[in-house]
Amino acid sequence: MKPLSRQQVRRVDKFAIDTLGICGAVLMENAGRAITDEISRFISGLAGKSVAIVAGPGNNGGDGFVVARHIVIRGGKSKVFLVAPQAKITGDAKTNLEVYRALGGDICDATGDSLALLAEELSSFDLLIDAIGGTGITGKLRGDLASAVRQINSAGRPIVAIDIPTGLDCDTGSPTDPTVRAQMTVTMVARKLGFDQPGASDFTGEVRVVDIGIPVEIVISSQTDG
Repeated sequence: MKPLSRQQVRRVDKFAIDTLGICGAVLMENAGRAITDEISRFISGLAGKSVAIVAGPGNNGGDGFVVARHIVIRGGKSKVFLVAPQAKITGDAKTNLEVYRALGGDICDATGDSLALLAEELSSFDLLIDAIGGTGITGKLRGDLASAVRQINSAGRPIVAIDIPTGLDCDTGSPTDPTVRAQMTVTMVARKLGFDQPGASDFTGEVRVVDIGIPVEIVISSQTDG
């Protein structure tokens, strides 16, 4: 399957939700479970392992909240670091954050001054998950998002990026300053166009593609339609 551009990713998601009637919550759950499977393989099982999820307010963060829950279900320990005020988390992402909270999940603020010591705290985990921003991010990272990425990279722990490393452009594969340097990227549906550009692998690491329940023919159609 050919890699997807940013526009094609949006087209696939819109068709799955608006035409097929697959609700966003189902897609998010499918993504989170599949990502957790790959994480488990990456660190040889989750039982007894500790995983930090650094999450933004959008659907990428929502996928991260699902992952955090499934890590607990599989016998691991997870903690969510929110790089956004909780009031900005809405929709399916908010639902999954609340489910994680109801499960007794550990959630803490990672904005403003609290970011200064984030790398130190992250260094105690077995694995870090980049769930800050997805394929929709364009241009230079600023403010708390940029600070969080720098803290992740400085923690000295293995990193798995959800869908795309935060800061890497989906279409061009060009990194901004900063960009998450992951050892593995678990991406949904298909590789992204930028992954195959020179130098992109320095940020994606190994790329694993997971199925989230969208029929293959829909993806192929999105590519042939431009």
